[in-house]
Amino acid sequence: MCRILVVDDEIETCNLLSEFLNRKNYNVSVATDGEEAISKVAALKPHVVLLDIRMPRMDGIEVLRRIKQLDDRIDVVMITAVNDEEMGKMAMRLGAFDYITKPLSLNYLEAVVLVRLFMRGT
Repeated sequence: MCRILVVDDEIETCNLLSEFLNRKNYNVSVATDGEEAISKVAALKPHVVLLDIRMPRMDGIEVLRRIKQLDDRIDVVMITAVNDEEMGKMAMRLGAFDYITKPLSLNYLEAVVLVRLFMRGT
């Protein structure tokens, strides 16, 4: 079963994504800050991380860097409320698979996850 980690400081977003992905039979975990995300990545070894960019204390770009240091095979999809082209380019250079802006299309998000899983053979 595909393991997905949802990382967002807004608990409502975590709940929405978690409920949606659980209904689609994914194994979903949640983290509400960068430090918790890094710990869960190390412990759970998710296939995909859905990562908010703007979070207090440690932003998503730094979390992305650390995830890629731990395991560069983990697919990371950046999620943000602010459409910042430079931030998106930086995230992609650092190894993010996609950069999605809020409000989210849950169907598009699931399509991105499915493409990544198909490409890696999971």
